[in-house]
Order: sequence, then C-alpha cells, then structure tokens
Amino acid sequence: MRSTGGLVAGVVGLVGGAPASAAAQPGPLPVLYNFPAAALISLANPNADPPGANDFSCRPSATHPLPVVLVHGTLANKTNEWQAVAPLLKNDGYCVFAPNLGGDTPTSFLQATRPIEEIAAQLGVFVDQVLAATGAAKVDIVGHSLGGMFPRYYINNLGGDTKVNSLIGLSPSNHGTTLLGLAKLGEAIGVTGPIESFCASCIQQIAGSPFLTALNANGGLRPGVRYTVIQTRYDEIVTPYTSAFLSGPNVRNITLQDTCILDGVDHIAIANDRVALRHVQNALDPAHPRPAICVPVLPTIGG
Repeated sequence: MRSTGGLVAGVVGLVGGAPASAAAQPGPLPVLYNFPAAALISLANPNADPPGANDFSCRPSATHPLPVVLVHGTLANKTNEWQAVAPLLKNDGYCVFAPNLGGDTPTSFLQATRPIEEIAAQLGVFVDQVLAATGAAKVDIVGHSLGGMFPRYYINNLGGDTKVNSLIGLSPSNHGTTLLGLAKLGEAIGVTGPIESFCASCIQQIAGSPFLTALNANGGLRPGVRYTVIQTRYDEIVTPYTSAFLSGPNVRNITLQDTCILDGVDHIAIANDRVALRHVQNALDPAHPRPAICVPVLPTIGG
C-alpha cells in the first residue's frame, strides 16, 4: 500500500510543487504559487522550514542588508504559509527567516492560537536571534493575516520600533473582522467563550475587541517604521476588506484589483499570489521597483 507521505508527494509533484528539502539543491529555488499544494507539503513534512528559510549562517549583502522575517497567520504555520514567499525572496538574495509562533508547542501543526501578547513576545525573541546571527541592525517583517497585524504590538509595546525597518502585511487584520456578520452572531448565541478557550487570538481579532481598540489608539503606528498593506477586495476572512488598511504618513495601502483586475485572490491564497508578491518585493526594495505583474489568480489556489 502506498504511504500517505508518498501519496502527498505525488500530488504535490503533479501541481508543480517541491518538498521543503529543495532548499538544499543548487540553483534558484522553486516558488510555489499554489496554496493547496503548499498545504499538502505541510501535511507531508510537518514543521519543515520553507525553502530558503532559517539559514542562520546567512549574512546579508550590501544590496539587501536587512534580513526578512516571515510571520504566519492564525491556525497556519511556517510550512504552509511560505512556500512561495520564502524561496522568492531567497532567490532575490535576502536572508529569510520564518518561525512558528503561538502554538501549544513550537511544533504544533496549528500555530498562532495563543493570546496575541504572548505571540508578540515570541516574535521579539526570534527577531533578537536573527539580529544576533546576521549582525544586522534591523529586520523587515512580512506577515499574513494576524501575522501582518500583531507585529504592531511588538513594535509599539515591546521595543520592536528600534528593530523593525518595515512591516508589510498581506490581508492583515489591522482593525479586526466582522466575519461577514458571524462575529456578532457568535456573541449572540454564546459560542465565543468556547472558541476563546481554543483560540484566544481569534477572539482578539474581532472588530472592536479590547485588544484592537488599544492597539489602534492614536493610529497605532510608530514614525520610524514603514508600513505597507497589500489587500484583496475578495477577502472573506478580514471583513470588510478595508479594515486591513492603515492611515499615516509612513503608510502605503494597496488594493490588488486596482493594479490588476484579473487578480481574484482571496484571503487564504494571497501569500501564493504572484501579483501580490511583486508588491512585497517592491515594498522591501522601494529604491529599485520592478514592473507590476498582472495575471489571472484564483481564489483559494493562487497563481
């Protein structure tokens, strides 16, 4: 009988993916613009580093002097989130790092379920490890969903403003979500308590929560950090989609469909969307912008 791991590897191969061990191969790393395939990789290789990430011997170059830390979202992990972003940025010449944060254990499949304050403290420890290993003065952070929002708590409350150059959020939950009205329904029927016992960070991301009210007081930004928000109109998790956006002189908000009408990506697949990731590349290196990309991108899949 064929093993589950072999079956998953075969399916991943059919959709053009590669296992995380591809980071050890010479030449450019494969960039996987396919979220279902990334999810299969994480099932076959739980807790594996995404290709190109977490090489603590990496030394930043003069061209890209700041290491990049990738921060996953709620219920996700480093393996299924960053099969596109990590190898893309490694191929560009960055030192790339991707932790698991906020799970019951560092190797739990479901991460970022703990209270956000705890997750942010873990991020601070990881950033210090990256700075010590690379000798860099600061890092850039790229985060998806919760991972694009909660680094602001680290920046604002835990001294991260002296260690972060820029924060780039892919569909970040900056002002929370109504979950298309389901959040209010959940409160009305009394299910928020059981959810909180399993996923504290989920409840903290409901629009109007005490955590978000405090985080966004007085704008919730720091003047020494650059902020970029990359968002899709078709976000089904962060609703309304405009709740992702920030406001301030050091902020750039990007709606993907304003630059590419063909991009139908949703919240789930935005980290596997080559249109969105070109904006990430340009936000990391604004002095050398690359031409925009516009290709069809599918919801829940990417492209």
